[in-house]
Amino acid sequence: MNRPDPRTWLARFSRAERAIHHVTALLMLTCLVTAALLYVPSLATAVGRRDLIKPIHVWCGFALPVPVLLGLVSRAFRGDLRRLNRFGPHDREWLTRRDRRYVMEGRGIVPVGKFNAGQKLNASFTAGAILVMLATGTMLTFPGPWPDNWRTGATFVHDWLFLAIVVVTLGHLWYALSDRGALVGMLTGRVDRAWAERHHAGWVDTVDRSDERSTNEDAEV
Repeated sequence: MNRPDPRTWLARFSRAERAIHHVTALLMLTCLVTAALLYVPSLATAVGRRDLIKPIHVWCGFALPVPVLLGLVSRAFRGDLRRLNRFGPHDREWLTRRDRRYVMEGRGIVPVGKFNAGQKLNASFTAGAILVMLATGTMLTFPGPWPDNWRTGATFVHDWLFLAIVVVTLGHLWYALSDRGALVGMLTGRVDRAWAERHHAGWVDTVDRSDERSTNEDAEV
């Protein structure tokens, strides 16, 4: 099997990063589906089996942070976490410009890094939502130590945040499935260079500079 040509394909995600994403996505979707089966009356009546669905929901919820925590051993994953946590001038420009997806001579006019501002906001929301759902879910699963008003508030937050997560997840899936380049990158770890220059021109420049430095260092040796 021929290896991808580095002139036309760029390495974007490591195997560890893809595994973290896929396992987290599977756990999140399982939580959302089981939540709907538990709390939407028509679905709960049609499916039943609450004694089976509730433990699946609870344990998948408690497992949600595990892939990320285990992923911290990966240098590539830690590097991408740092990128997601940085919000720079290009990110603000990307959010405010209506023509942010405009392409000129094959390159995006906003030199977006490895992640655009929308992806960074989505990652921040997802991380915060997991922590809040974990905290409120713990109060609901183990009600003994908590006052009644705390558990009432936890129920309110848990239920409404569930709806927000559904909306954000559907939006994320729509964007992912409508962008073949991004989907291929998450499935295979590599992206077409032309796609990367259209959507993440700043990241391509960074990769090229890194490759050039590596070449120069090899030549000196």
